[in-house]
Amino acid sequence: MTSEIQGEPRVADEAVPEAATPRRTRLALLDDHEVLLDSLSSWITTNAPDFDLVLSAHTWLELVHSENFPTDLVFLDFQLKEPVSIEARVRTCRAAGAKVIVLTSLDTRDARDRALASGAAAFLSKSMPMNEVMEAARRVMGHDRGVVPQQNWRPLPTGAMNQARPKLSQGEIDALKLYVSGHSTTEVAKRMNVQYETAKTYLRRVREKYAKVNRPASKKAELIRRAAEDGFLQ
Repeated sequence: MTSEIQGEPRVADEAVPEAATPRRTRLALLDDHEVLLDSLSSWITTNAPDFDLVLSAHTWLELVHSENFPTDLVFLDFQLKEPVSIEARVRTCRAAGAKVIVLTSLDTRDARDRALASGAAAFLSKSMPMNEVMEAARRVMGHDRGVVPQQNWRPLPTGAMNQARPKLSQGEIDALKLYVSGHSTTEVAKRMNVQYETAKTYLRRVREKYAKVNRPASKKAELIRRAAEDGFLQ
């Protein structure tokens, strides 16, 4: 019903703005069990219309190199054949702006603590019914609060997988590994037993070398991604 203000003409045909339709959550799956990955993908596509499954990956590198990464939310399998820890995978996704739910058949206290301490929003057993998994995903994404997830990490350009890897010195590698694992520059210096300015120089050189091979790393999120791509996250 259109309201009227005394003394002013009523605009009968004025359009009343409708409530904005919530944006569908862009979702990625990472699981190296092909049958399970296909099953999850099929279920979500059929039964969760508020999620847009844009990426299903069998390997970690396939996920991070995809032009659809980052997504709003990532379902990660805890155990992968690849030698990349759950901590490294969760940190990389979080740095990209994606929230993470760990799905696992290894439902132990240690696994749970490791995943959550790394920044995962939830740790769920693969034995849970999928409708409960997706309800947990909706809570994580704040669907009931009208929260729209944000992205701050642009995907790699086409062909980025073939870009050159810069040649880093051992000091630069050590500083990079410590920094992308969550340590501040001051903490990097202490752990390497060097001066603060030396640690700062190592990290500056790492960024410069990545820039020279056309792989931006000026922001910490970008540097974490470069480290993930080149195997420095352990």
